Amino acid sequence: MKKNYLLALTALTLPLFFSCFGSCGTYTGAEVPVKNQTLSVASWNVQALFDGNDDGIEYEEYRHSSGWNAEKYEARLMAVSDGVNRMRENGPDVTVFIELENGAILDTLAGDYLKKSNYRYSFFAGNPGYSLGTGVLSRYKISKTLTHSSDKRGVVLPRPIAEVWIEAGGSQVALFVCHWKSKLGGEEETEKLRREAANVILRRYGEIRAAGIDTPVLILGDLNENHDEFYRRGRGTICALMPDDPEAAAYSGFTESAPQDFLVLSAEKPPYSAYFPYALGVFYSPWNGDIENGSYFYKGEWETIDNLLLSPEFWDGGGWKYKNASALNIEPFVNSKGKPAIYNPRTGTGLSDHLPMLLVLSLE
Repeated sequence: MKKNYLLALTALTLPLFFSCFGSCGTYTGAEVPVKNQTLSVASWNVQALFDGNDDGIEYEEYRHSSGWNAEKYEARLMAVSDGVNRMRENGPDVTVFIELENGAILDTLAGDYLKKSNYRYSFFAGNPGYSLGTGVLSRYKISKTLTHSSDKRGVVLPRPIAEVWIEAGGSQVALFVCHWKSKLGGEEETEKLRREAANVILRRYGEIRAAGIDTPVLILGDLNENHDEFYRRGRGTICALMPDDPEAAAYSGFTESAPQDFLVLSAEKPPYSAYFPYALGVFYSPWNGDIENGSYFYKGEWETIDNLLLSPEFWDGGGWKYKNASALNIEPFVNSKGKPAIYNPRTGTGLSDHLPMLLVLSLE
């Protein structure tokens, strides 16, 4: 599969002084018709997928001085591509990767390791000078892409949010691909940056709806925030993800005139808010009943930091509709103890410390 073009761009959605970079690609191959009126979307944090080069921005364990080399990289690509094919036959229709070093890795996966998947479109987003970014491979047309690194107050996110529009079956889905700030440095200290990321999405989501566009919006990726974070933190923190709960609403102090810098999660289908009546962004989380346990195992407990958040338009009776979602707790993603098969770059064993998330949509 030969690449036709690579478009490098600097995409700013606001007139600010910070940019993030994205690359789009299309590849040769026949257009793929929608199969069985379904669209499958996977999101997978592949745990620091670096290439075989030593550019000086890699994590210490992925440098040549630590034993990392081209052979280990190639073996990793084989393992990751096998994982993609285990998600569904020939892979999901759209696969989102979190923690890729660069867009060239997407080219290699699509052209050499996942040829049968017929991924004809790709997009990579990352901030200059940062080690890792996010990538998307799609069988179906990527019709529009944007990258967002700053909000209207000029706060710069450590990692950009990629906005990727997919056309399939005559309908569109807008993806917001995220890798929010981790809690390294303290839960409270880093919460501000996760709320800033939520604020960026809210601003853009509001623009889309204000333009009269009713395309369903899917927020996915590693948000480094549990869907029930508010409860886990003792109901004493305004989190980037807030439950539609009277106590959460009261604690947030959110009113029609107060700024909203968090997403509201609903357990209802379609999602709506009973306690945040003025909230702009209200999304359904499959962790609220459709998926059990978690996608990440930390200090003896499952966490739900890998998220699939769906806007109400997935239930509006037209286009793509929510069907089901799952965290893939099957081999090779889990070890013999049923926990994520963490990758060890020194030994080349394991796969990733996160389980993939799989969403299936149906076309009405």
